[in-house]
Amino acid sequence: MLLLLLALATLMPGRAYRGASAYAYVIEKAPAPTAAPEKGEKGGEEAAKEEGKEEGKEEGKPEENKEEECPNTFGPIITDTAVPIDKGKFDIQPFFYLGFLTSVFNRNWHPVSAGGNFQSFQMPWRFTYGPIENMEVYVVIPYIHKWASDVDKPGPGGQRSADSGGLGDIDVTLKYRLVEEGPGKPTVTATFATDFPTGRFRRLNPRLLGTDALGGGSYIFTTGLDISKCLNPFILYGNLWYSMSTAFTQFDQRPIDKRKYPRDFVTVNLAGEYVLSENKKWVALLELTSFWDGGRLIGRKANVAPQALASVLPGIEYIATEKLSFALGVNVDFMGKSFPAYVTPIFSLIYEF
Repeated sequence: MLLLLLALATLMPGRAYRGASAYAYVIEKAPAPTAAPEKGEKGGEEAAKEEGKEEGKEEGKPEENKEEECPNTFGPIITDTAVPIDKGKFDIQPFFYLGFLTSVFNRNWHPVSAGGNFQSFQMPWRFTYGPIENMEVYVVIPYIHKWASDVDKPGPGGQRSADSGGLGDIDVTLKYRLVEEGPGKPTVTATFATDFPTGRFRRLNPRLLGTDALGGGSYIFTTGLDISKCLNPFILYGNLWYSMSTAFTQFDQRPIDKRKYPRDFVTVNLAGEYVLSENKKWVALLELTSFWDGGRLIGRKANVAPQALASVLPGIEYIATEKLSFALGVNVDFMGKSFPAYVTPIFSLIYEF
């Protein structure tokens, strides 16, 4: 059962590293209306001359801000951003996850023993491009490596430790901005994504103790909304997605092929950033992420146990330049159902060309 849960856990990383691109937004203040000069007032060239004199007197003083600017930040690590990348721009963002399995949440939401020591390293690379205004497309290509040691139930040859690695499930996402942020309204972006089952998920080697389970086995189709709002010095984010998974055949140890019908699931993510320093180089980050299984809108009834997971991630960001920034955080799974619980340090950087 544990090996099945560890295999199903790889369904989620495509959602997990959906996010983090720089956020920059400017609200332009409307210019004050120009009134006609009243009787007795100077107008035309005389007014311009007087204005020039006043400017001369004020020379050397800082010019008043004519626009309110939201700080440029890294963006959340897991929660997705809503502001798309600029047209014609391209950026690269690698993530480095090192997860330590602490327990497994059972069907009653209680943590139980994981039955050994398990670790997972994930290195997804995200490539983002803005083909047109208000749209971005990105692809996430992950490498995954897993380790198992001191397991309670050894493999067929008595193995109590093993490791394996390879390509995980590739994710392709398209986002289009529906509403541009302005006074009293947030940015609202529609998201459409597909996860491809490129990671290994069937005919697993029992001698590898589940470490060769690198993919979920399903095509996952996701749609939803991303929202963000700048309330300087705070920036708030939210995601609401609905995902549907296709059925797949997994080779069991019996040995027969069994058709699996995964459940649809809802993803709810919330995040907030706070600019810590006057030079806007350091930014504090807090995220609350979750997914919740439901039934199946299309196709046969699900035959996979319902799952859920909620996690919290505190983090810190450093904005090195306009093109390069870094983020570091620790994601902690604190509540779940029929799902592994990890503590995962995460480091990421983003570079825009």
